[in-house]
Amino acid sequence: MVASEQETYLDRGRRRHPLRWVLLALLLVAAVLAALVLWHRNHAAPSAEGCQVTPAGGKPVTMEVDQGANAATIAAVTLSRGLPERALVIALATGLQESKLHNLEGGDRDSIGLFQQRPSQGWGTAQQIADPVYSTNKFLDQLVAVPGYARMRLTDAAQRVQKSGYPEAYAKHEGNAQLLADALTGRTPATFTCTVHSFALPEPVADVSGSPAGSPGASPSAGQQPSPQLVTERLKREFGRAVTTQAGSQPGTLALVPAPVAPDPSAAEPASAADALTAGDAKRQTGWAVAAWAVAHAQDLGIGSVHFDGKAWRLDRSDAGWTTQPDPAATDRVQLTLGLPAAKR
Repeated sequence: MVASEQETYLDRGRRRHPLRWVLLALLLVAAVLAALVLWHRNHAAPSAEGCQVTPAGGKPVTMEVDQGANAATIAAVTLSRGLPERALVIALATGLQESKLHNLEGGDRDSIGLFQQRPSQGWGTAQQIADPVYSTNKFLDQLVAVPGYARMRLTDAAQRVQKSGYPEAYAKHEGNAQLLADALTGRTPATFTCTVHSFALPEPVADVSGSPAGSPGASPSAGQQPSPQLVTERLKREFGRAVTTQAGSQPGTLALVPAPVAPDPSAAEPASAADALTAGDAKRQTGWAVAAWAVAHAQDLGIGSVHFDGKAWRLDRSDAGWTTQPDPAATDRVQLTLGLPAAKR
């Protein structure tokens, strides 16, 4: 009887051993998978650089970093003049058609720049037209001179300025131009973002225009540390009165106070219902326009982080876009940190 019981016990033990080995094997597989995930997280190739607008429930509009920076400059200049958003949509659609928002060194015949403007046709010198701020102002000067431009078909308004051989070509860009305008004016907050991994600080550009509206602003030279003064000069030149720059609470930081610009009566176009905002909403929207501009120009101006309205963008986590801040900064100003964020220094 004892022998029989012992055999039964041994049989049960032998039956349990395979289950034990299965469990050990599963634990080993789980450990290997966890190690692979951790390795991939630490060694995976970074996301490609670029900018995008991500509308709620819509398909993202993607572009290269320089295209995003040029679009943001066009938006800033348009906003600084107090023009209706329709003017910006027309300008962006025109830039998308003429240059894909690249600042072209050469195009059809002697045309150059964002809008393929020609020195031989009185748009300015080649050096002037190569400056995005100058070329945007020249385009807008001609656009606001077109009676009723804001009520026209976009492609007709653009054609009145450009006099292109393809007058209907601008129409196909209206949808993307509207999404860009909504994001870059702050109408759809935190929908414009860029993924960048390093700074590209170009050589300063010489003043070739002789006028405040057409003078290229200096950029940090190669190897130079980002400068609050240079960022301030660029902001003033592109946004004009729409933003006031103050020193931040820490070295290498700036506080940008948005100040919405009154509509320009010379535009001869009344503000649309979409443009009508309360004072508080207008200031917040302008703040988001400034924040989007800062992200778009982070690479060429050495901006490491942007904080506004409870959201944050950081260069070292730029592929995550805008993230919610655990300790939101003041909502009446955009806060910039120049240089790499602390975690990446």
